[in-house]
Amino acid sequence: MAEQAAHKIKLDTQYADALAFEKYPAQPQIGGVWFHALKKNRSENGAFMEYVRLDENGVQGLPGTLTPRQISVSWAAPKRINAFHIHVKQEQNEIWCVLSGQLMIWLVDCREGSSTLGVKRKLVFSGEQPMMVHIPSGVAHGYQAGEQGATLLYTMDAQFDIDDPNEGRLPWNFFGDDLWAEDMG
Repeated sequence: MAEQAAHKIKLDTQYADALAFEKYPAQPQIGGVWFHALKKNRSENGAFMEYVRLDENGVQGLPGTLTPRQISVSWAAPKRINAFHIHVKQEQNEIWCVLSGQLMIWLVDCREGSSTLGVKRKLVFSGEQPMMVHIPSGVAHGYQAGEQGATLLYTMDAQFDIDDPNEGRLPWNFFGDDLWAEDMG
């Protein structure tokens, strides 16, 4: 009741007692993870977006470096959880970009000795407002596709080896079932 005294609009007790206010703390950072917004240029006949520019040193104009060795596309079925992957046999850094649909992405720093060890970061990416995220080796990563599914374009600085995949797996709920819980509020 004392808190309600500070509000200009008074509520009936049954509503005032149940009232809570959302908080918007800064998202935790993970060392080596960076983001880059992409510009989707629209016109009456469609849209165009530049994904990456390359030169002899790799990708140009990004907040960090990556020399592409493979570019792949993944299609996620609606509501599909694909988690958690982690690359440890060799360096395999990735840049992800959602082209269509929506992905809820989780990143967790698992690198021994990292100053951000154990930090979890949630991202929501969609084809409507394309972004890139750089995921360094040793950072577990996974996603859940939205209601319409999603198309993920990703660039790696190592090539996939079907005979010896550098794709360690942790269970989808290793960091807690609540990561994938639907936001009901």
